[in-house]
Amino acid sequence: MKNTISHRVADFLKNFPPFSFLHQKDIETLSEQISIVYKEKDSVVFAENEETHNCFYVVHKGAVTLKNSLNNDILDMCDEGDIFGLRPLIANENYKMEARTHEETILYAIPISIFKPYALENRNVGNFLIESFASNTRNPYSNSHSGKLYGEIIGSETLDIDKNLLDIQPVKYSKKLITCFSTTTAKEIAETMTKKNVGAILVIEDKLPIGIITDKDLRNKIVTGEFPITTTANLIMTTPVITYPKKMTVTQAQMAMMKSNISHLCLTKDGTANSKAVGILSKHDVMVELGNNPAVLIKAVKRAKKAKQIKPIRANIMQLLQGYLDQNIPMTLTSKIITELNDVCIKQIIEIALKKMKTPPPVKFAWLALGSQGRSEQLLHTDQDNALVYEDVPEELIEETKKYFLELATHVNKGLFDIGYDYCPAEMMASNPKWCLSLGEWESMVYHWITNPGKNEVLLSFIFFDYSLSYGDRELVNNLSDFIFKNIKANPVFYIHLVSGALQSPSPTGFFRQLLVEQDGAHKDFFDIKRRALMPLTDAARVLILSHSVKSISNTPERFEKLAELEPHNSELYLACSYSYKALLKFRTKQGLLHHDSGQFIALETLSKLEKIKLKRTFKTIKELQEIITIRFNASNIL
Repeated sequence: MKNTISHRVADFLKNFPPFSFLHQKDIETLSEQISIVYKEKDSVVFAENEETHNCFYVVHKGAVTLKNSLNNDILDMCDEGDIFGLRPLIANENYKMEARTHEETILYAIPISIFKPYALENRNVGNFLIESFASNTRNPYSNSHSGKLYGEIIGSETLDIDKNLLDIQPVKYSKKLITCFSTTTAKEIAETMTKKNVGAILVIEDKLPIGIITDKDLRNKIVTGEFPITTTANLIMTTPVITYPKKMTVTQAQMAMMKSNISHLCLTKDGTANSKAVGILSKHDVMVELGNNPAVLIKAVKRAKKAKQIKPIRANIMQLLQGYLDQNIPMTLTSKIITELNDVCIKQIIEIALKKMKTPPPVKFAWLALGSQGRSEQLLHTDQDNALVYEDVPEELIEETKKYFLELATHVNKGLFDIGYDYCPAEMMASNPKWCLSLGEWESMVYHWITNPGKNEVLLSFIFFDYSLSYGDRELVNNLSDFIFKNIKANPVFYIHLVSGALQSPSPTGFFRQLLVEQDGAHKDFFDIKRRALMPLTDAARVLILSHSVKSISNTPERFEKLAELEPHNSELYLACSYSYKALLKFRTKQGLLHHDSGQFIALETLSKLEKIKLKRTFKTIKELQEIITIRFNASNIL
């Protein structure tokens, strides 16, 4: 009967990362070396600048606060299952903060010398520690932290595209080689290719490939009469053969064919012409493999003549998104590709709608994507937010022009609905007369929002200021952007209201860092990741980027990265915010795909301890970010 202290310790640890990644036997062996430490409330575990202990700690019961002694701010709160005090051990430095018990607490002290071999040998353990850095850093991938644990960075957003997107799928090739000799005649070659239904034949000598003949060679050299049909292979073959190893990816195959302007590749045992041929790969084989490749999907969308033909392609886009998440493709790249695909769908719907109109547009116009789509962050099937702006016209043409664009917008909104975008419940769509206006009308509307910033006006501003051009005339959009920034600059009090609105989002966590859930309504007891986590970051990024009059960037992570350039003294915080936002967006997207919804409301009981830790870690930037904008815009007086 297992009831020893070490077994009870092991039974506890196996439920929490990174120990949950270890084998049960390893956990039990490790637990035999662990000390149990009891601390009364308000006891110091270690002090700031104190030399590191030979162990790190896991909270068994109770809670421990990590504080900065200068201002006594609580930097983190560790509760059951959390680890702390590990980073200084790895970095060989004194403790950078104080650890003090928040209540009566029992700790497990784990010797670093005993634990480190497990972290080095077990990749999952190492990855967790690299990502979390013992949950003591707000940005685990900042320059100051990278590479300090085990000499590698896991989860970096700057990985090479070929290795992380198109270069992950191995290519399938034909292993049934059709060959001939250099003395085989063109007539015999054509007969063999026709009988075997292939587009290329390898010319071999001593089992090694010395040349290749394709359909194109036969057309260009034999059918044209340049050579007689009795010509031997050595005179019409392409030589030397361009060879590659059999372990190729789809992208590598594409690039090889494009580079050499060929339609077939010869695959050999070692990738050179000096080893036996093992397969042949055609351009058709590559295209079959590219069923869910972005380029293929874009072509399919552009060929669509009706909205209903785009809907199944949208389903393929969701499959592509799922594949990227499964392959852990960087979120920056994933967002850009899915956004580009979504934009192509929108453009094609507009093209289809224009063909339904009896006449071409009477004046230039622009279709604007608003909200998350405007920020290039709409990855899941959510509702549509859009607007239309058109050139000003003489008074006698106002009614007729407006009627035309409202009809066009109605066709477009219906088409978007047909391919999976729900109608906006608040009717913030171009088919609503309030969101289909001339440039002058839009300028009047925006001016009203800026000079009369009530609650509704600020809310509308939030949505509208994130727009991007989906279709139409860019100059119209640029003129509108110029007008907005000019008037914001002339009305600095508007920033105060934007800041006030940005600070209204409810906190993600409460006492002991518990995730706060909805208290009533249809989503009672669910965590709202959009309102409590994503929106505070989105709203703050918008306010800060507007204050710098940067009008070319609407994507939230990109806004933070630009802010890091503009404000070097805050660069680490802004880069942390960018990372946190991408992590949260990825988390929401995964939840949405899993539950076939928007991913906004999350049932916390379905999350693992590791998922909760990762979720909480992204919240560390929100409080500091909101403090910055509160002080900068002196917003404390109106909150």
